[in-house]
Amino acid sequence: QIIVDDDDSKVWSLYDAGPRTIRCPLIFLPPVSGTADVFFQQILALTGWGYRVIALQYPVYWDHLEFCDGFRKLLDHLQLDKVHLFGASLGGFLAQKFAEYTHKSPRVQSLILCNSFSDTSIFNQTWTANSFWLMPAFMLKKIVLGNFASGPLDPEMADGIDFMVDRLESLGQSELASRLTLNCQNSYVEPHKIRDIPVTIMDVFDQSALSTEAKEEMYKLYPSARRAHLKTGGNFPYLCRSAEVNLYIQIHLLQFHGTRYAAIDPSMVSAEEMEVQKISLHTSNEQEEQ
Repeated sequence: QIIVDDDDSKVWSLYDAGPRTIRCPLIFLPPVSGTADVFFQQILALTGWGYRVIALQYPVYWDHLEFCDGFRKLLDHLQLDKVHLFGASLGGFLAQKFAEYTHKSPRVQSLILCNSFSDTSIFNQTWTANSFWLMPAFMLKKIVLGNFASGPLDPEMADGIDFMVDRLESLGQSELASRLTLNCQNSYVEPHKIRDIPVTIMDVFDQSALSTEAKEEMYKLYPSARRAHLKTGGNFPYLCRSAEVNLYIQIHLLQFHGTRYAAIDPSMVSAEEMEVQKISLHTSNEQEEQ
């Protein structure tokens, strides 16, 4: 746990795993309902391949600028000048805002945006954004749970949702209220400021909280982005489709191998690349069979 602001109540919680010699790790930012440990499947798999990954839980911030300023101080504290960011939903929006915020002296080397969005007005909640801080925790949880999938689900997806519900229960009123405020307060990403950053857009074809319009908007915003489509995975593919998500993360990070922005220990590269080829072959065979 790290405090980087003058305000002692603002505590960042994080898991920092993998070789500390790596100076450009992959950092995970959770969605509204998530805590740092929702990315445990990625931490376990990727550190096994030799990557350095950091999963974060941000403190209570009420606006995007305050978040970006706190995040910059955290990176300074960790002595990281450049990082790769994986953001899920709200985490992806904040990752884009941070890339925009630091565009004059860039801190973001690349972005993986999972089920994410570029404009908060898609939630039609901008008018309520200022009142979340008044609402009791149970009401805030109800708002968040309203976006979770219901109906028959396969066992992995059901487990993923159970895990997220459990994580949601662990968040206090101010944590939830501040995240919903960040999620809904009127703001959008200015693409011209982050045009040169390599981006992978990861989304699912089944039911998720994101509308088709929001997805289309992302593709328009990043026309040259790589696309990582998952047939299924719902809101939390990193939990219930972790092998596919981890593969897409590896493919995204391959372009930095051998540079000073590599997120992987150089001695681990060849074994990891062999594994990536093996899994992608397996995945494409499976898809052909279906």
